[in-house]
Amino acid sequence: MTGSVCAVIPAAGRGTRLGLDVPKIMLEIAGGVTVWHLLYRRLLPYTGHVHVVVAPEAEGPFRRLAADEIGRGTVSVSVQHEPTGMGDAVFGASGHWESHDGILVVWGDQANLSETTVRRVVDAHRRAPGLTVSLVPMPDPYVEYEFAGGRLLRVRQSREGDDCRSGGLSDVGVFCLSTDGLETAWKDYLADAARGTVTGEINFLPFLAYLSQNRGRVVNPVHVDDPDEARGINTAEDLEFARRVHAGSAK
Repeated sequence: MTGSVCAVIPAAGRGTRLGLDVPKIMLEIAGGVTVWHLLYRRLLPYTGHVHVVVAPEAEGPFRRLAADEIGRGTVSVSVQHEPTGMGDAVFGASGHWESHDGILVVWGDQANLSETTVRRVVDAHRRAPGLTVSLVPMPDPYVEYEFAGGRLLRVRQSREGDDCRSGGLSDVGVFCLSTDGLETAWKDYLADAARGTVTGEINFLPFLAYLSQNRGRVVNPVHVDDPDEARGINTAEDLEFARRVHAGSAK
């Protein structure tokens, strides 16, 4: 599938930080529209397929939610049996994306992601395959990207206890990677990767720095103007914000 891109959504979280009994990707935002519907509308025009990774208990409910899309063959689903991190979710599903030239990794709670950003990231990837990251300066970033000499040196993560600097570059939860040699690079990375000091997980974001420094992948930054695009659904306030923004959406 020359030039094709497969969107991969790791969405195996349980929504526990929000005190919910439903994964964040299945949260209703407005009028029957869920986070899933918003993401699908934005991703499908620019990718050949959308693959979603869910937790075991969410597989049945999600398959019912996305039954029409699955029936059309534009969506597939797999299960991450243990909550071992985003990287394991993405690479555990490699059989679904390895035949494509690129994967567009999108976090499953990015309700405010714009179609324009998706298009720009995919277009940038097709012009220069390697590692494309959407970046936006944030007054209080949840993660922060450090660059030097065109290389990605480090990704600070507040969830792992790192200090992120005010005004630092964060991401909007969208990353496009060439699949050429990607699975091998992940396996090599796992051999020496440090686990997060808080979560105990081997995180996906430091792998991007590994690809830049150890595999020589050129980083293609796509700069986003609106910091609200970076606002995933991590708190009750985030959910209410998304519902206000998308109040006019209809299924």
